[in-house]
Amino acid sequence: MSHYISITERDRTEMLKAIGVESVDRLFDVVPAEVRFPTLNLPAPLSEAEMARELRRLSAANADVLTNSCFLGAGAYNHFIPAAVDSILRRSEFYTAYTPYQPEIAQGTLQSIFEYQSLMAALLQMDAANASHYDGATALAEGAIMALTATRNRRKIVVAPSVHPQYRAVLRAYTQGLGVTIVGDEDPNTSVEEIAALVDDKTACFIAQSPDFLGTLHDLKPVADKVHAAGALFIMATNPIALGLFQTPGQVGADIAVAEGQPLGIPLSYGGPYLGIFSCTEKLLRKMPGRLVGATTDLNGELGYVLTLQTREQHIRREKATSNICTNQGLMALAATVYTSLLGKTGLRKVAEICYQRAHYAAAEISKLAGFEVVTNGPFFHEFVVRCPRPVTEIAMALEFASIIGGYDLAQDYPHLGHAMLVCVTEMNTKEDIDRLVAALKG
Repeated sequence: MSHYISITERDRTEMLKAIGVESVDRLFDVVPAEVRFPTLNLPAPLSEAEMARELRRLSAANADVLTNSCFLGAGAYNHFIPAAVDSILRRSEFYTAYTPYQPEIAQGTLQSIFEYQSLMAALLQMDAANASHYDGATALAEGAIMALTATRNRRKIVVAPSVHPQYRAVLRAYTQGLGVTIVGDEDPNTSVEEIAALVDDKTACFIAQSPDFLGTLHDLKPVADKVHAAGALFIMATNPIALGLFQTPGQVGADIAVAEGQPLGIPLSYGGPYLGIFSCTEKLLRKMPGRLVGATTDLNGELGYVLTLQTREQHIRREKATSNICTNQGLMALAATVYTSLLGKTGLRKVAEICYQRAHYAAAEISKLAGFEVVTNGPFFHEFVVRCPRPVTEIAMALEFASIIGGYDLAQDYPHLGHAMLVCVTEMNTKEDIDRLVAALKG
């Protein structure tokens, strides 16, 4: 262990003496004895060659499912990623995500972050975007805490039940111990407009999502106006691909806008790492968590980039910190920058149009099947809810035999919907893929 850990036995003895403990084992006394030091039935160690052979053996057992036969979404989406994205990410100078405090040696990293912020602010039509957060869920929770700080004595958060259930769970976890009351997200039968009626003079913010977790699109401008009339802030969660075609947070009048950036050139990767997009209006800029890069000129009048509007130490000020997020998803933000730059405004719109058209074709075809009913209430983007004649788990197993990944089982999140499946269609699903899904459901 001396090759990897610099602490010697003498160092360890002196540290234990300083804290008044005679052995390292005593540090674990608070852990129940029956689980404190369990016996690990591990196999014998393998050489590198043996390990490589074993991994190849295990990988051969993976199901050979084509990615264009995937109809699973629910917050993580299968989009086409141009080869240039990965090629640029693999450049060694981009491998570190450490905060570039020394601008004189980090201009490349700072410029890429600045470009990311500029692109995200333009995409969401917000005044400013930071760089960045861990994922969409943590971005939303940080937005709520930012709203609490901005509105001072207001300690109530109103959340629409159609917001992603995992986002709502992270929000509850982040706000534990802050004396905050979260209301509105318990009743799945209540509309966004009805939930907005709960906003009052004690409310710090109202949170809604469009397209929401069930895929439905909402006109949130009237809702935002009512929230602002009550003196609260409006937080909008969205899908960045949908913004190529539908209402943006800036058009809505959102004070804070967040999104999961995974659709922008980031592979599914079994759930991460992903990217939390975070933006706000200019009046809230100085309360924004995370890092922010600005452009300036040096002594020679040359363009340069620096971290701005916050001190290096603000992240470690404990309860006084704007946020304790101080390391962004550097490579993921770069992936989103490259992807968005490659597609441009026209390309993003085209991707959104294809997703929309193919999803509506799929919904129309599935609705023709006996026992299946499309129950999405209102216009939708590329996800919709299908009520099924039997449990979704059974349907998923049947689809697996046809080398198809089915939709998301909504039973655990929205049990009132019965046997319901959230189906997602992206540009990766052709008409033939959709027809295969329909045929498998029919069979």
